[in-house]
Amino acid sequence: MTRVVALAGGVGGAKLADGLQAHLGADLAVVVNTGDDCWRHGLLVMPDHDTVLYNLAGIEQVEWGWGIEGDTHATMAQLGVYGEETWFGLGDRDLALHIVRTARLRAGDRLTDACLGAQRSLGIAARILPMSDDPVATEVRTADGWLEFQEYFVHQRQAPDVLELRFAGIEAATPTTEVRAALSEADAIVIAPSNPLVSVAPILDVPGVRDALAAARDGGVPVAAVSPIIGGRALKGPADRMLAALGHESSAIGVARLYAGLVDTFVLDTEDADAAPAVEALGLRPVVTDTIMRDDAGRARLAGEVLAAVAAHVR
Repeated sequence: MTRVVALAGGVGGAKLADGLQAHLGADLAVVVNTGDDCWRHGLLVMPDHDTVLYNLAGIEQVEWGWGIEGDTHATMAQLGVYGEETWFGLGDRDLALHIVRTARLRAGDRLTDACLGAQRSLGIAARILPMSDDPVATEVRTADGWLEFQEYFVHQRQAPDVLELRFAGIEAATPTTEVRAALSEADAIVIAPSNPLVSVAPILDVPGVRDALAAARDGGVPVAAVSPIIGGRALKGPADRMLAALGHESSAIGVARLYAGLVDTFVLDTEDADAAPAVEALGLRPVVTDTIMRDDAGRARLAGEVLAAVAAHVR
């Protein structure tokens, strides 16, 4: 097995992508969610792409999993002096990426090309592909109405209950040539342990992506997903609360139900081993293992186990 495509967003997705890159190098393509992209201080910020980028470059802030290790925040402090909002913090080295990317977009580059250029500059072997070059904006409805995703996620610290989700612009978005080619040429596809509602769903909902995934499966390409929920809880982020608030079960089996019909293999943590029969009843092949990626070795270990699981399921 050589060419693998991972669908990812967030810290869990970035960690598994890093582990996959350790095994696959340039034979890995990571399709990332762009629904949580936002404009801050005149610059395009891509939280999911950039979290994957920094992890694959080996410069991520270790404690948080996002941002750059050892970054400073002098620019944000000075923006505050000028009366600018500073609730969405950006490190000084992080800002350099947003400046370069925005400049390239304004010069006429495609989003994908601007992103690939940054990846080459950081010496990343794998390709990180935006799900679309077209703008898509994840929005959440709370008791106070519709909110832009980062307003909910960062400014309001995920405190309000999420009553509804929508992806503004998704109907007009198209997958890029690179995304279509990656999916059509893949030997295996992996859905990372990312929030299934706001990191994975936007990717799948880009018109044509589900069809491409189905075509790959029909052609014998194995597809696996790794649960982001362990023992009923998300290790990071609001996935567990979102699932419950939107009427889903906040559990590994709840995530498996969302992916039934899309994937062949479902990887769940040893803490949820008793859910394996229920996963199998959904028509998925359960694989039970330690899914917590505590360090680089843990990332590579889990990635190796996922690759072994999909290799065993080649039809």
